[in-house]
Amino acid sequence: MSAQDMLVERINNLCKEKRLSYYALAYKAAVPMTTLMHIIDKSTANPGVLTIGKLCDGFGITLKEFFDTPEYKRLEQELK
Repeated sequence: MSAQDMLVERINNLCKEKRLSYYALAYKAAVPMTTLMHIIDKSTANPGVLTIGKLCDGFGITLKEFFDTPEYKRLEQELK
């Protein structure tokens, strides 16, 4: 699974967990809906850390919590 796929999957899982639609997440995160949709449809290859940070704010979590998953830990080990 690519890092981009992992990012989309993580956003989708958190939306389900927090019971947020994409629209609600974009609103709470103060991120334009088009920006979020470009991340979801993978037309944005590398969203910035500030954008991911804003999405985390919308979810009510930290960046550390966002990336603290087994998938990201495996990716980190593969990069070493």
